[in-house]
Amino acid sequence: MRVLFPLLAALVLAACGGGGGDGEWTAPNGDLAGTRSARGSEIDAGNAASLRVAWRFRYPGRAGFSGIAASTPLASDGVVYVQDLNSNVYALEASSGRRLWTRRFDVENGGPNGLALADGRIFGNTTTSTFALRAATGRVDWQTKLGAVPATPITIAPAVAGDLVFTSTTAARAGARGELVALDAASGAVRWRFDTIEEPWRFPEAFGGGAWQTPTVDDDGRVYWGIANPAPWGGTEERPNGGSYHGPARYTSSLLVLAGQSGTLAWFDQVTPHDIRDYDFQNPPVLAGDLVVGAGKAGRVLAWNRESGERVWETEVGLHRNDRGPLPRKLVSVCPGFLGGVETPLAVADGRVFVPVVDLCYPESSRGSGNLGFYRVDPARGKGRFTALDLETGKPFWERRLPQPVFGCATVSNDVVFTSTYDGRLYGFDTETGETVWEARAPAGINACPAVAGNLLLVQAGTDHPSFGEVPPLALVAYRLG
Repeated sequence: MRVLFPLLAALVLAACGGGGGDGEWTAPNGDLAGTRSARGSEIDAGNAASLRVAWRFRYPGRAGFSGIAASTPLASDGVVYVQDLNSNVYALEASSGRRLWTRRFDVENGGPNGLALADGRIFGNTTTSTFALRAATGRVDWQTKLGAVPATPITIAPAVAGDLVFTSTTAARAGARGELVALDAASGAVRWRFDTIEEPWRFPEAFGGGAWQTPTVDDDGRVYWGIANPAPWGGTEERPNGGSYHGPARYTSSLLVLAGQSGTLAWFDQVTPHDIRDYDFQNPPVLAGDLVVGAGKAGRVLAWNRESGERVWETEVGLHRNDRGPLPRKLVSVCPGFLGGVETPLAVADGRVFVPVVDLCYPESSRGSGNLGFYRVDPARGKGRFTALDLETGKPFWERRLPQPVFGCATVSNDVVFTSTYDGRLYGFDTETGETVWEARAPAGINACPAVAGNLLLVQAGTDHPSFGEVPPLALVAYRLG
């Protein structure tokens, strides 16, 4: 079983954030604003039913805990670029799926990882370093070591804005602290680092912070980050209910806004102070007009005024049970659990916020449940929802209940929004009504975000699922309008 888990001041961005041209997808979430809304796509609610498999690229190599691929594909100038969970990068012909070049790193990554394309170069991460490749050939321009395994791995897809690359380490071992990092896009030199833990750890077993989803960048060069949780989850026998870390444990489980050029803090809001339930606020904050919208594993979607930092609205999505306040000594069912809530990125288009939701509960206690609690729950037992909210008020427009967890993000193309579930089922919903306009099943499970470019829908079917029996063929699948 595998699951997921020049100057900026001179930067010129479109109203929804910089990104590829029409018919392209060149940033992890489509554009620097993180809208996951395709520009110039040919796919809409009227013709989506004609989408058919055009080609498959089957991944070589060994699958890990999260599968073989969990990233969002890129597409530009007739080429698709993709990274697998062994950190390897592939360039494929968009028309046929034929491999053009491969850059091997062979470093296992927990994901989601992924790539960004800017100025003729591909930017990405291995578990320990950030790199730049020539898009035409895959040749390495530079590679900069930032993280260390197992303490501070890198699992993020970077953002590239102007002359800077934004990335992050995470924290996976006692004492570790995740850092946000900006590098020079031309040389790979580190320009600044920001420690996502405000104070020293109270006790040596504490760890956490960092980011594992791509940040977003506004037209003033500010960078918006969703920050991971503190740990140990729940607590320990000696120090229950998060006694290992002090007070609110800032800046964990927060929205964090930094000045892009200097890395100085502009403002922040901690969504879950003193988080004891692994409630990362990890998803890319989406920039839409004067709002920034974010969500995470607590199953809460929030909108802020980007200038004042004040909350505008907050909406709970999905199943909620025992999700607030201290945990009891005995195990109790917590919903959302470790892999529940809003696991994967939102999309925003035409005044609506599209939210992929996972209803999955886990046994947790004030003394922690650790790996025992995490591994005893099969994610295939969960359910999914896909919800459309009003951008200005957070009120629901429509919601679809789905039979499996939605680990597949949201991606908008004109008036159709795509998502997928853990068992490899793909859905296209009318953005206005929520009506299903297309449905298909991929050859394997999905815990990755689809991308849309021109007449192609690109889907990573990169993990297994109990319904497939034997390990299925793990592949990037391209669907084309018929």
